[in-house]
Amino acid sequence: MDDLIGRLVTNLDIDRATTEKAVGIILDFLAKEGPADKVQPLLAKLPGAETLMRKAASEDGGGMGGVMGAGMRMMAAGLSMGQVQDITRQFIAYAREKVGEDEVGAFVAAIPGLAQFV
Repeated sequence: MDDLIGRLVTNLDIDRATTEKAVGIILDFLAKEGPADKVQPLLAKLPGAETLMRKAASEDGGGMGGVMGAGMRMMAAGLSMGQVQDITRQFIAYAREKVGEDEVGAFVAAIPGLAQFV
């Protein structure tokens, strides 16, 4: 995950702690909302993903779920809506590099509302 975090910090000019939190929220969202058989292969190929995901899950305020809930959590962490979209798009692009277009397409299609953000 360090290469993704470093890439996002550089490309989006967002501090590392906020970037890690946002990626953790995305991972937590995918684990909760996506089908396990589609999300687990991604998590398995992203060393450090489980740690970021667990940290984000432990900080969940119990608010709204789904795509909107994940977006709200990232904005509460200090990101603008544009930054939320940028991080999400770059995360998906990174996931495509790691697991392939077909696998990413499968979990994006399986999660209601996610396709509009990627």
